[in-house]
Amino acid sequence: MGKRGRAAERRKTKPAVIGGMIAIVVGGAGIGVYALYGGGAMADDGRNASSSAGEKSPSVKTGPLSAKEVTTAARTFLTSWQRGEVAAAAAGTDDSAAATSLLAGYTKDAHIKDVTLTAGAREGDKVPFKVKGTVEYQGVSKPLAYDSALTVVRRAKDGKPLVDWHASVVHPDLQDGDTLITGESGNPPVKALDRDGGELTTKKFPSLEPVLDGLREKYGKKAGGKAGVELRVVRGKESKAKKASDKTLVELSKGTPGTVKTTLSPSLQATAEQQVAKRDRASVVLMRPSTGEILAVANSNPHFNAAFQGSLAPGSTMKVITSSLLIEKKLASADKPHPCPKFFKYGGWKFQNDDKFEIKGGTFKASFARSCNTAFISQAPDLKNDDLTKQAQQVFGLSMDNWAIGVPTFDGRVPVQSQAQMAASLIGQGGVRMNPLNMASVAATVKSGVFRQPYLVAPSVDDRTLAKASRTMSASTLSQLRELMNYTAAAGTAAEAMSGLGPDYGAKTGSAEVDGQKKPNGWFTAYRGDLAGAGVVQAGGHGGDTAGPIVAALLRAGG
Repeated sequence: MGKRGRAAERRKTKPAVIGGMIAIVVGGAGIGVYALYGGGAMADDGRNASSSAGEKSPSVKTGPLSAKEVTTAARTFLTSWQRGEVAAAAAGTDDSAAATSLLAGYTKDAHIKDVTLTAGAREGDKVPFKVKGTVEYQGVSKPLAYDSALTVVRRAKDGKPLVDWHASVVHPDLQDGDTLITGESGNPPVKALDRDGGELTTKKFPSLEPVLDGLREKYGKKAGGKAGVELRVVRGKESKAKKASDKTLVELSKGTPGTVKTTLSPSLQATAEQQVAKRDRASVVLMRPSTGEILAVANSNPHFNAAFQGSLAPGSTMKVITSSLLIEKKLASADKPHPCPKFFKYGGWKFQNDDKFEIKGGTFKASFARSCNTAFISQAPDLKNDDLTKQAQQVFGLSMDNWAIGVPTFDGRVPVQSQAQMAASLIGQGGVRMNPLNMASVAATVKSGVFRQPYLVAPSVDDRTLAKASRTMSASTLSQLRELMNYTAAAGTAAEAMSGLGPDYGAKTGSAEVDGQKKPNGWFTAYRGDLAGAGVVQAGGHGGDTAGPIVAALLRAGG
């Protein structure tokens, strides 16, 4: 190499101090390399090798990882990634095939260059780090910056510390199987409007982030917009199975948005956002029973729409559906005596009430209002395994995966079960799964007397067909069910939350036990006038105290 070449090479590798750490631009690689943890770049594997022929293989190391093992494994991975050495970086993980694919795509498909990674302080086996880079496509570039983290684990076969590979290591919005792509967006942007014509934005309503993503995916091409260029998360099979939408991370050039009008009320949406912000892991939905229009949806976590896509045991709010079944089958009647013992055994399980209470000589209405579990479990011997499933599907329109509200939803699950699991499903445990949208629809069905599929975008926009139930409750069953919910709102477990909202109202509380959780998920579903809502506060405790005030606040605001 001549003098000019050597001089150029020296210029390429001249270090610069950035944020207290040394950054070196590797000639030809185009990727900034930090000397992570102050230790500089790792030596090649060949230079690190110290074993020689004839040495005994070391015993497999077990037990907790040391601080040095964690930082060394993290440094090896991050340094290799920064250098663009995909094979080396992937070899430092416990799933080299998946890591190779995603890391290679980071440059090739996502068009991300000039990457620098800054590791933060180790937190046990976890190492947080900051990512900075540039997204460049067809002469247009935008900066990229985000926080991520990795966790180091010990490989079982040889005890080697490796990065526990998940797609979220590369970007926190990635789920396993997802990819990053930069190019013309798959769907043109949309301008979502509320029912009054105002624009819905995440700045104004943070909870609507996944809703707006879903609207773009569904209506981007139908609304007349023109696609722009962007870096986006493209969902894989697992994410699509969960009905997750693609997500824009960086917009390089703007597209022309189409317009989609929703049924959301700006004032009620604002109230919903304020209410869920008061609780961790809270979600709520408000709708109009007479039409099915969704008026508000909000979640404490703005990145996942648990209100529409959550899948949680609904606890005693399920007793609304179960009660309609028992009344229809003449196994219960609102004002007739009904058993509520401390315990009831069925299918090898021993069921009990909260605090082991019992009601002696009480009516079914009293059992419903106090949420007596054994009052429902005791009827299991007289039910068929598929009775509850049919009731949920045929009367309440649930568990058929056919709702078309305008964005992705989970439509409830009430599987056919037997023995103890069937009995548990009667009180919203076992295999039953719901979300606030489902349970708001249940309350709406009781209020209106007929199932009307909830919707966020009017079906006239795209001529889609809304789901329908195959039958309605008898007048007698409906009247008694309203009586049960009205009494619960006036004098039962929902009375405190529903105070002052009567007399045209009804409610049901719920608490769903979750394995490994100290407190149950608190549920609440209710209606007032032509409004119906439901909410859940995960790990919050009793529904009347947690989700109840959230739902009641919306019923009050909409009244």
